[in-house]
Amino acid sequence: MASSTLTQPTSTVNVPRAGWRGWLALAVLMLPVILVSVDNTVLSFALPSIASDLAPTSIEQLWIVDAYALVLAALLVTMGTLGDRFGRRRMLLIGATGFGVVSVLAAFAPSAALLIAARAGMGVFGAMLMPSTLSLLRTIFANRDQRRIAIAIWAAGFSAGSALGPIVGGFLLEHFEWGSVFLLSVPVLIPLLVLAPILVPESRDPHPGRFDALSVILSLATMIPIVYGIKEFAVEGLVPAIPVLFLVGLGFGALFVRRQKHLTTPMLDMSLFRRGTFSGAIVVNLLSVVGLVGFLYFVAQHLQLIVGLSPMESGFALVPGLAAMIVSGLVVVPIAKRFPPRIIVPVALSFSALGYVLVAVSTAELGLLIAAFAALGLGIGAAETVSNELILASAPGEKAGAASAVSETAYELGAVLGTAVLGGILTAAYRAQLVLPAGLPVEAGDAARETLAGAIRASDGLSPELAEALRQAAAHAFDSGVVVTSLIGAALIVVAGVVAATTLKGSKAAPSRSRKG
Repeated sequence: MASSTLTQPTSTVNVPRAGWRGWLALAVLMLPVILVSVDNTVLSFALPSIASDLAPTSIEQLWIVDAYALVLAALLVTMGTLGDRFGRRRMLLIGATGFGVVSVLAAFAPSAALLIAARAGMGVFGAMLMPSTLSLLRTIFANRDQRRIAIAIWAAGFSAGSALGPIVGGFLLEHFEWGSVFLLSVPVLIPLLVLAPILVPESRDPHPGRFDALSVILSLATMIPIVYGIKEFAVEGLVPAIPVLFLVGLGFGALFVRRQKHLTTPMLDMSLFRRGTFSGAIVVNLLSVVGLVGFLYFVAQHLQLIVGLSPMESGFALVPGLAAMIVSGLVVVPIAKRFPPRIIVPVALSFSALGYVLVAVSTAELGLLIAAFAALGLGIGAAETVSNELILASAPGEKAGAASAVSETAYELGAVLGTAVLGGILTAAYRAQLVLPAGLPVEAGDAARETLAGAIRASDGLSPELAEALRQAAAHAFDSGVVVTSLIGAALIVVAGVVAATTLKGSKAAPSRSRKG
């Protein structure tokens, strides 16, 4: 997401310029940015290997992906507040240390449950990294012109990391076990821990607001039941526990909102949401990421388990789409000087909707799948750039920090819901469409009903004819589910476009570059 400094009318006259140490500090701060962005895309490619090794249930498989983003999203605003109070560099170093240690634990997790716990721990420490890097950049580059360049580099690094994720992940998975994708953080974070105390200055808010522990508890109590309820509904259907989970989450959410309105220094200023452009841009941001992450969830499994590509080949197949995201995020900047966002964003998202429709038409064609992801990336890259700038521009300068935290939280929550909603729908459709071949052992049938990876794994111990029949049945059921999921994904993108057309009233402006690539 863009920094608030790009929308503030700060003068550069008599503002000191950063020297070579500032640019070296930027290089150091790029390490966690690239690491987090790589992590966003690399896990989808490791998921088939994890599923084959740990044999998770369908709900555990979803939680392996979502535990990290759920905890991260719930704690972003909290960790930003702690950084203001206790020191942003200190939070960065604590986060890097903890992230590295828990990543090692994740790499050697012997069960799906322990891997989920480790992913949640990574979310706790990951929430310390991203807010700290942006806050420190604002401190290091007081000169606005330099700050623009620094933030552009920061954003490009995030996009580049997303593009590198499939390649790096594919290489690691072809030569090492799936745990190597988590061990990747160690060589990246060690230089950060060594160089940050030398090059990165400490900064903190001299007059921080009061830290409210109850707000943190209420935010967690709001998000966790709702997201868990979405997962359970997608996998199990409307069981009695689902309405209870939603009511519990909504009840705590109401208490959270009420408390924020009565606090002198709220953790999240709720008045921001009364601004139509701000709320509309948040919805666009959220739904765009839901579409992107949901697509990656099923395409990685299709490419590896059905098409038969290696992890690295699967990664290269998605590079055009990730490159399209980076390019469109840059190209939309001059376009946004001439056309208003209520036109740019819906037009951009129409390409993303087209990408989903292409998948629904034919999931078996590899070239069409690559083109579909390129269309998806083209639209989301441009829409995210514009929507993130509007989130910041529509908030007053003194509330820019809160606006940044909300934008980051929307991104992470979108990542959770992308897997929970679209991934859950895919799982339900797969189970409904799966027709097991006659003569299949009970154990193999149970494994095949759980996940596509379970079906492929179960086929290894069968006769050649029965194994082929099971693989064909599982592939047909999975691709049938992909068709349903793609149509729903296209509908969500269309909703985002309608929201953009009706709420994004911002004036024509040159937006800063989105960090989502």
